[in-house]
Amino acid sequence: MGVVFWLQDRLIFFPEKVPAAYRYPFKSNFKEVYLDTPDGNRINALHFMAKQTKGVILYFHGNAGSLRSWGYVAEELVPYGYDVFMPDYRSFGKSTGKLSPQNLYQDGQLPYEYLQQAYPEDKIVIFGRSIGTGVATKVASENKPKLLLLETPFYDFTEVAKTHYPFLPATLLLRYTFRSDKWIKNVSCLVYILHGTADEVVPFRSGKKLAGLINNPNSLVIIEGGGHNNLSSFLAYHQALARVLK
Repeated sequence: MGVVFWLQDRLIFFPEKVPAAYRYPFKSNFKEVYLDTPDGNRINALHFMAKQTKGVILYFHGNAGSLRSWGYVAEELVPYGYDVFMPDYRSFGKSTGKLSPQNLYQDGQLPYEYLQQAYPEDKIVIFGRSIGTGVATKVASENKPKLLLLETPFYDFTEVAKTHYPFLPATLLLRYTFRSDKWIKNVSCLVYILHGTADEVVPFRSGKKLAGLINNPNSLVIIEGGGHNNLSSFLAYHQALARVLK
């Protein structure tokens, strides 16, 4: 069990490293940004620009890959009329440094403060996907954004660990607990959850349970038959985004 405790980063995160000289090939209008952390590391991010913007979406992606592939998700969001700012976590893509729960939370606040230099808070939407929903909820709980969107979220990450590793005492072993259930109670903006009923990674019941803590009506958008990685292929998903991002 000690091995699981010390190697859990490798069980949870699957980063792709990208050479510093790599040029992102996206067709949308974007610029590459580096944010310096207080401990001397750098967070690489992409800032996509809409033609006529209503604000900006700060997007926290999932537990695998890098901006090389996640940038295409940003391109899909720009047509909704928002700029999109998407950072890579430490050790992902061109970002440097080591992952830790504290680093994830602190690094989530860093792009939010960067965006506040150009956008008022009531023009900032926070969007988290999968494990990024934990970071997104934490950041939203400590600020006053316009909106919080959570795609395939969990009630707390311990529940997910218990689902996939029922033989391990997840409560004792996990350093990455992502207590969205606690943080969401301090979120002051509207919150919307998008979750598929056939999610094979984060059970639908976990997202539904989290939605039970949210006060605004119609907070849970149910994508019938949707899995963990294919919600954008459903019309109901795009209809929901169009509605909440209007």
